[in-house]
Amino acid sequence: MNKLAKITISGAAGTMVMTGGSELMSLIFKENFSEPDHLETMISRVAPHLSKQAKKIAGWGAHFAMGFVFATIFVELWEEEKIKHNFKNALIMGAIAGIFGALIWKGTFKAHPLPPWIKYGQFYLQRIPAHIIFTIGATLAYKLLVDKNLIGEERSNSGAA
Repeated sequence: MNKLAKITISGAAGTMVMTGGSELMSLIFKENFSEPDHLETMISRVAPHLSKQAKKIAGWGAHFAMGFVFATIFVELWEEEKIKHNFKNALIMGAIAGIFGALIWKGTFKAHPLPPWIKYGQFYLQRIPAHIIFTIGATLAYKLLVDKNLIGEERSNSGAA
């Protein structure tokens, strides 16, 4: 399987578990931490002429697109063997990604003419566990693909992927 397929599968897996984690945090803390919802709101406010379905698709599309951006960075690091794809590194990379995620959201909200009305401090703070969950999901997906040889690649004599 080529690198693009690894990025797509890892990014989709990470994005899906992150979204589930954000939904769970929304229920626990009674705040809306749903990334696609906030993206849909911002799209709705600058493109009100779009259909409700188009806005929803655009929100989800933007959310997954960012997941693929993060996955591209992670897969590149794993493929170049800069870091190992393990749980400890997923926690560390997730925390770092969470800080970057918070900064990206902060910049997005500041640049947007009509950002959503949310408790920004809580939302930015929640980016850290959300991205840890993302990175664990992406790491597990990548690990299954590569370590368990689920992608049908030839293994070297040493057994490494």
